[in-house]
Amino acid sequence: MKHLLTAILLTTTLTANAQEQRQQWPTEPFTTDTLMVHDPVMAYENGTYYLYATGMGIQMATSKDRKTWTVYPQGVLKDEIPAWTHDSVPDFKKHIWAPDLIQWHGRWWMMYSCSSFGVNTSAIGLISNTTLDPQADDYKWRDEGCVIASKGKRNDWNAIDPNIIIDDKDQAWMTWGSFWDGIQLIRLDDTMHPMKGWKPRTIARRHAPGNFSHAEENPTSKFAGQNAIEAPFIMKHGGYYYLFVSWDYCCRGAKSNYRVAVGRSRSVEGPYVDRLGMDMRLGGGNLLIEGDKKAFEALGHCAAYHLNGEDLFICHGYSAPLGGASILVQKKIGWTADGWPELK
Repeated sequence: MKHLLTAILLTTTLTANAQEQRQQWPTEPFTTDTLMVHDPVMAYENGTYYLYATGMGIQMATSKDRKTWTVYPQGVLKDEIPAWTHDSVPDFKKHIWAPDLIQWHGRWWMMYSCSSFGVNTSAIGLISNTTLDPQADDYKWRDEGCVIASKGKRNDWNAIDPNIIIDDKDQAWMTWGSFWDGIQLIRLDDTMHPMKGWKPRTIARRHAPGNFSHAEENPTSKFAGQNAIEAPFIMKHGGYYYLFVSWDYCCRGAKSNYRVAVGRSRSVEGPYVDRLGMDMRLGGGNLLIEGDKKAFEALGHCAAYHLNGEDLFICHGYSAPLGGASILVQKKIGWTADGWPELK
């Protein structure tokens, strides 16, 4: 049965007709060993792995072994998407992008993105819960409102792809961003909202400002420009904070050329530099993973964790054998002698 349902999911992902997608998508939880995802993040609680990703109401799946997954088609928010999201982003409906979550001060905090493709009228929302277990008596996601919003012609950044990082002093930060002026960072207060007086600052770009003469023309948006960097994720290891970012273009199936790069800093605020000392604000970054055109056409939008006793890297990859379908990729992180991540 799980292989039949996997086939249904593959067909759903690859089909171009939205009405067919709605008819074929299962309505009850099902198991699969080929998890179709976009923008995955993961958490571990009481022996269970929880995976969240872009989807209607935020896609959710659980697993005991990270091999066989139970998918919950109705999503985290189901029909409970807060009304403010539609006020902030008029073109937004129910397709929520790029969630991130972290456990902090006794609660699970999940951020999520509300937008429409290729524009920067966007918002990052926040919900919280005491547990991730949907069977628990106290399982209830609480709306915590809007964290930050951007608007076309007002902001030179895009409020999507949030990532939360807690520093060594128990201080929360959020990094986010897609195209425009690149990856942003802001300090958060105890409610996971921007601290008063703090403004976004750029910590990474795909290219140095004004240096786009050699950059690929943007095939996905006439508004976003050529600063093709997004999906930041910060992981602490040893004495460094590592900033993972995705370069180039997603969401084009087999035509995608997404890839992941990384830099590091002694401070969560940066500057983040690559092995050669190039500042990521000027286009620096070490290429970590890209498509080999055999197993994957492209890979990107990653998360990196010390999770349940191991260092783990996850992302979505556009599968070459599956015609560019987006599936979950999991790899172990090793560390070089000079402290740089390498994937196994």
